[in-house]
Amino acid sequence: MINLNINGRDIQAAPAANLLNVLRAEGVRVPTLCHLEGMTPTGACRLCVVEIEGQQRLAPSCALQVSEGMRVQTHSPRAVEARKTIVELLLADHPDDCLYCPRNHSCDLQDIAFELGVRQRRYHGAREFKPLDLSSPAMIREPDKCILCGRCVRVCEEIQSVSAIDFVGRGAKARVETAFEQGLNVSSCVYCGQCVRVCPTSALHEHSHAEQVMAALADPQKTVVIQHAPAVSVTIGEAFNVKGDCAPALTTALRRLGFDRVFDTAYSADLTVMEEAHELVHRVTTGGALPMMTSCSPAWIKFVETFYPHRLAHLSTCKSPQQMLGAVIKAIYAPAEGIAADDIVSVAVMPCTAKKFEAERPEMGRDGRADIDYVLTTRELIDLIRMRGLDLATLPGDEPDMPFGERSGAGKIFGASGGVMESAVRTAHQIIAGAPLPGQIFKAARGQALRKEAQIQVGEHQMGVAVVSSLGEARRLLEELDAGRDDLHFIEIMSCPGGCINGGGQPTGLDLKAIERRAAALYAVDKDAPLRTAHENPQIQALYAAHLGAPGGEISHALLHTHYAPRDILR
Repeated sequence: MINLNINGRDIQAAPAANLLNVLRAEGVRVPTLCHLEGMTPTGACRLCVVEIEGQQRLAPSCALQVSEGMRVQTHSPRAVEARKTIVELLLADHPDDCLYCPRNHSCDLQDIAFELGVRQRRYHGAREFKPLDLSSPAMIREPDKCILCGRCVRVCEEIQSVSAIDFVGRGAKARVETAFEQGLNVSSCVYCGQCVRVCPTSALHEHSHAEQVMAALADPQKTVVIQHAPAVSVTIGEAFNVKGDCAPALTTALRRLGFDRVFDTAYSADLTVMEEAHELVHRVTTGGALPMMTSCSPAWIKFVETFYPHRLAHLSTCKSPQQMLGAVIKAIYAPAEGIAADDIVSVAVMPCTAKKFEAERPEMGRDGRADIDYVLTTRELIDLIRMRGLDLATLPGDEPDMPFGERSGAGKIFGASGGVMESAVRTAHQIIAGAPLPGQIFKAARGQALRKEAQIQVGEHQMGVAVVSSLGEARRLLEELDAGRDDLHFIEIMSCPGGCINGGGQPTGLDLKAIERRAAALYAVDKDAPLRTAHENPQIQALYAAHLGAPGGEISHALLHTHYAPRDILR
């Protein structure tokens, strides 16, 4: 340990520790707009500057390592005035549309300006209005609101290995642009939304479907049904100071918003497990393309289509839980309830921006109708609930509608990285070995590591499995496979680090502790669930018996499976 002094207080820190992290650990908040925990510091915004004894210039704390005897003043008049000037210069050419901005209530720039006492515009820049980029079905770019912090660029390159956006130009002409300086739809963007989640302003935000959903709810001729993903119910409570899983209160809130039926996507996660486990067993026993890779994450699918089309045969043909339930609602539920195809509106609440893109894929529908009409992110739903004056903390709990309201614990843990793997292994173990997975827990699949691997014995078969989250880690594993690695049979890949609980549609900001809490809440639900495996779900069994035949059979395959094709970055 080394000794240093922070604001007149002697402390100890690990050698070569990052100064900003040391300050945070000591309870000293220094503002920043560019820093992202766990990523390479850049010092781009300069807001975290501090005064260091013996140095003439202020220094960015995010880019400094502590040293023996260092004496730091974090809020000296000079440091505070420098931060205030930086914010004022950023605001000099920033749009004044805060009242209408999607980030009005969660804008980092606005919060820091208030904290520093910025109350008027002292500087006026030469504003150049840039057009909105509305080309993506999932996200919107507002270049006028970009403050060049570089967070989106770093996440897209370092974490996701997609590099759809980058800095262009130098000095006063610097800006963040897409490939070819055109729309997101002609870039390598996979719509994962991790850039949206870390953007401190609203230079990037989701393509909202809230108005369309509200219009459908106001139409008496429409039957509007909604499903919510496992990750949503363990996250949405954070906006209302409620801990843990909020599924019962969320169901009540959705009914009070006016939805005619409220379903649980964890039900169709069970359905996905049934199809995926049987597909895996079939490939293992008949020599199909291995390793089989999960297909629940639409950004991951687009990533493979764009960068690794030679691996498309390794993707599971199963639709995602969102799309499976959408297909069942439109093809089976609506006719059974006597609802005309044009009179049912199917909405999904997802922790993911790419789900908006997935819902619009031409493969995801029939007879010219999409299986999912609109997708709301967790953020959009929070806004709708607040708009109606509802508070999850005070609402009584309620049960979702049957038959798509009953789910197993296996379906619920889909929201965490490793959940799909663990759920599938539970059922595959039963199919192959004829016995439950011991304890119904697959510990090797749990945890926040970006890659987890294990060799497991399932009956007579030795299976190599891997769990990967983030597309950067996925790329590294795919490169290993392309180099000849052949010891894996089943791979779960989620686009976002940590899985859906950290999806691009979740609350903005990078809160690693929140991700851990969400995962813990999912596993707590599973632990206490009366059903722990997908194949035990009686409503799943009833669906197969009445409509789908055998899992993995011809009927279920026609409705619940799909196909993918190579894609260049211009599509």
